[in-house]
Amino acid sequence: MVIAASSGKNLVLANQFCQSFEQQGMPTKLIDLTTLNWPVYTPELDGDSDREPPTSEVSELILNSEALVVCAPEYNGIMPPALNNTIAWLSVQSDDFRRLFNNRTVLLATHSGGGGAHCLMAMRHQFSFLGSNVIGRTMTLNSKKPFSPETMDDLVQRVLQ
Repeated sequence: MVIAASSGKNLVLANQFCQSFEQQGMPTKLIDLTTLNWPVYTPELDGDSDREPPTSEVSELILNSEALVVCAPEYNGIMPPALNNTIAWLSVQSDDFRRLFNNRTVLLATHSGGGGAHCLMAMRHQFSFLGSNVIGRTMTLNSKKPFSPETMDDLVQRVLQ
């Protein structure tokens, strides 16, 4: 499963990953977190069935995926709110939240107006804390680092191994 945590360039990057996986014979599902329109998580909303978002579809997609590719821009030195909010809602809505991420392979990528390194570090920290097996190599695109088909091919192969 490929997750885009913003529209724009990270959604383009997420689509490139989908195409690369499909070329290798691995069907993928893309989720654009910006289209979920989930409310910002607060403890007060937890348990309010009228305002809780429908998280079961996203949970099922994660549970049925072999790996996750997360494409997210850097927002002021951290990961974007859409990704953080999604993880927060999944953590309180899932019957077994740890099962969503524990021992799941996760590949991190960013197309960022800044350097992107802080976002990658924040995502690595978050997914490692959740028990995921985060691939060591990442993809970083910015004004000084253009897209590299060779890097994409290498990263896709690391996920498929």
